[in-house]
Amino acid sequence: MTPKTTEERILKTYQCDRYGIVRPVMLMNELQAVADRNAEILGFGRTYCVSHNVGWVVTHMFVDIVDAPRENEVLFVSSWPVKNNGLRAIRDYEIRDALGHVRVRATSQWVLIDLESRRPLRLDDSLPQYEQLNVRAWDREFNRAPLINPNATHVFNCRYDDVDVNQHINNAVYASWATESVGFEFRNTHHLSGIEIYFEHEIPANVPSVNVDVELTPHKSVHHIRVGTESKAHVICYWN
Repeated sequence: MTPKTTEERILKTYQCDRYGIVRPVMLMNELQAVADRNAEILGFGRTYCVSHNVGWVVTHMFVDIVDAPRENEVLFVSSWPVKNNGLRAIRDYEIRDALGHVRVRATSQWVLIDLESRRPLRLDDSLPQYEQLNVRAWDREFNRAPLINPNATHVFNCRYDDVDVNQHINNAVYASWATESVGFEFRNTHHLSGIEIYFEHEIPANVPSVNVDVELTPHKSVHHIRVGTESKAHVICYWN
C-alpha cells in the first residue's frame, strides 16, 4: 500500500474569489480533506481516533502557493506522512495540475493527544504501524510563532458553520480570518502567495468572537488571533 493518497478535483466557481482564484479557506479545506482520507486509509484517521479516545492536533501549517489554482482547472491533490520524531508527526501536501506542474506545496506538524488527559502521546506506542514516505513536498523547520507589532485590530464572529465535527473552530477558518483582516482594498490589489499558521490553542464551539491583531506591510502581513488576552494562533501571510 502506498503511503500517498492523490485525489482529482475540478475547482468549482464557489471555491474561487471574484478573480477566479481559489479562496484561501477552500484551499486549506482541500488539503485537509485529502489528509483525512490518507490517514483513514493508513489506519490512523478519524475512525481509529474515535475508537481509541485520541485526537490529532496540528501545531504548524505552512502553505506555499507557487501558482494559484483557478476556476475549472483539473487538479490532483496529494498528501502523505513523512516522518515522526516520537511525539511529532510531519505531513506533506502537493497540488499539481493536469500537466504535472506543482501549483501548491505544503507541510504541517501534528501531535497525537489523549482526549481525556489532553497530554501528547508517543506515536510509536499509540498508533498502528504505517509506512512513511521519505520525500518532502516542502522541507521547512517548524519554528516559533512570529513577533508582531500590530497597527490594527479586527473582530470576527465565530459562526455556527465554523465549528467542525471535533467541536472546535475548523483550522481552515484561521486562514480566512487572517486574509480578511487586511481589508478589502489590500485584498483587491494583492494575491496570496503563502500562508504560515502557528496554532497554539483550540477555539471551542461556544466562543462568540475572536480578535485579530494585524501588522500590515506591502508584501507581508502578520496576525495574532486571540480570545480576550488568550493567544490562539499566529499567522503570516505573504502577498504579491
